[in-house]
Parts: sequence; C-alpha cells; structure tokens
Amino acid sequence: MIEKSVGLIELSSIAAGFQVADTMLKAGNVRLLLSRSICSGKYMVLIGGDAAAVEAAVEAGAEAANGCLIDSFVCPNVHRDVLTALGRNTADEPTGALGILESFNVTTMIQAADAAAKSANVTILEIRLAMALGGKAFCTMTGDVGSVQAAVAAGRKVIADAGVLVNAVVISRPHPDVYREVI
Repeated sequence: MIEKSVGLIELSSIAAGFQVADTMLKAGNVRLLLSRSICSGKYMVLIGGDAAAVEAAVEAGAEAANGCLIDSFVCPNVHRDVLTALGRNTADEPTGALGILESFNVTTMIQAADAAAKSANVTILEIRLAMALGGKAFCTMTGDVGSVQAAVAAGRKVIADAGVLVNAVVISRPHPDVYREVI
C-alpha cells in the first residue's frame, strides 16, 4: 500500500509516545510507518493512509499527548520520494549537484523534504530523523544544479518559516568521496 498522506506527532515523553501511537492506530484506518524513541529523549509516531484517516488519527493522537506534544502535522499527497527516503539512501550512484537541508526538529524536515521534492526535478536521497543527531534531522537530494538550488530554497523556506533552520547548502560538483559518504 502506498500512502497518499502522512501524519507525524513528535512528543517529549517516550511513555506518552506509546500511548499516542496506540490512540492514532485505533482512531482511523492508518498504517504505522515509524514509531520510535529519538535523540534527546523524545518519541515520534509517523503514520500513513488517506488524508481523512490520517487527519483524524493525528487529531486523536494530539489530544492523547497529555501535555507532551512538541509538534504535529499532516502532509496530504506526500511526494513518493519522501516515503522512500525516510531513514535510508535511495540511490546507488548519485550524480549531479548535492543539496542538504538541516533542521532542529523532525516534523519540519519531512514537510521541507516534501516541498523540495515537489518544487523541482530532484531525487531525495535520504531523510534522516533525529537518531544520533541530537534530535535534529537532515535531508539530502541530487539533480542538476538549478533544480537542486530551487528544491533547497523551497525546503529552506519551510524550515526557516518554522524557526528551526540549522543550515541549507548546495554543492554544485561534489567530490566523489563526498558522495561516498552520502551513500
């Protein structure tokens, strides 16, 4: 099943995370994509399904958070590259420019990656969420220089508007050793 929409809740409590995940799964016909503790003692729950079910599940989860809610969002019609790139690299031999977005939180990074993927002809390589990152998140992408610049600008705007931008860069001709670190 390919999800059309995703929803994410980020919590300050691990115990609340388990409770919220259970509440979300019982609230609608959704599929659990990720549910885990993340750095800085936080917890995240990512679900997928049709837009109405995801919205209902995120709303129910937010209500069940009991004061532990950090952030939540629903992304209708999520770009397929975003789901494919969550937590893993999607390219064998990336070529072209390399774009990197870095955020202080998880929820905004997924929104930024979706905006980047929808704004230009790029391939999202990986979206890494909070593990071994001190709670931060980053996304890498590749494509021609102009497309990567446009995609990074779109993602950067989402992160900056949320006030959680760490950095955003475009490397027009990365050294092959840099790409080896990406994959």
